[in-house]
Amino acid sequence: MNVDKAVMAFAGTLTLVSVLLAHFVSPLWLYLTAFVGLNLLQTAFTGFCPAAIIFKKLGLPTGNAFQ
Repeated sequence: MNVDKAVMAFAGTLTLVSVLLAHFVSPLWLYLTAFVGLNLLQTAFTGFCPAAIIFKKLGLPTGNAFQ
């Protein structure tokens, strides 16, 4: 697994977990869903992704998106 795939898997997991928490616990968890979406959007324009930096420091090889 490389950084690109790890970032997408992490974002997808956070989104699904926050939707489940919003359904079963509190609708306020939808703010986490919005945060993940906004972070993905800003990453598309700026190339800066905090999760990618963390995954690089953990030793994952870089892919094409986060070099």
